[in-house]
Parts: sequence; C-alpha cells; structure tokens
Amino acid sequence: MKEEKKYNGWSNYPTWRVALEVFGELPPEFEKVTSRECIDYAVEVVSDGADGFALDYALAFLNTVNWQEIVDHINGE
Repeated sequence: MKEEKKYNGWSNYPTWRVALEVFGELPPEFEKVTSRECIDYAVEVVSDGADGFALDYALAFLNTVNWQEIVDHINGE
C-alpha cells in the first residue's frame, strides 16, 4: 500500500521542511546515504549556533521527520 503524501508531496510538514532547507543543496559527499547519516547531518546543521530551549525544539522537530523518505529521495529511489 502506497503511503499518502500529506504536505507538498511529502508525508508531513517536518519532512518537507528538512528536505527543502537542510538537504536542498547537498554537499558533494552525499551520493548514497543512510538514515543515520542524514540524521547526523541535520542535527549538525540545526545545532550550529543553537542552544538551550531553541535547540531542544529543533531536535524535537527533527524527531518527527520521516528519514527514510528523505533517504529514498536523495538516493533516487
């Protein structure tokens, strides 16, 4: 059964937003990626300059991302 896309062709708003803003312009080392690599990269990006309350919210937002969907998109699957 195919998953219904609920936000601009993605499964949810956080997945769309992270795909757009964090992975929109990928570094050259991103050819074939894993979920763990994507998560680590996104945490690094949102952690840059953030701390305390703002960082807690950013990390909570990342916890709602459909990482496999982003991996499939990057890997062209």
